[in-house]
Amino acid sequence: EWIDFYNNRRIKTKLNGKSPVKYRELSVLKAA
Repeated sequence: EWIDFYNNRRIKTKLNGKSPVKYRELSVLKAA
């Protein structure tokens, strides 16, 4: 599915090469 592809696999260079999902997970861990 396109949304799954976008959220989990597309590389975001502005997020230091992490996918949006991984970046969000890291943000949650840092905030905890």
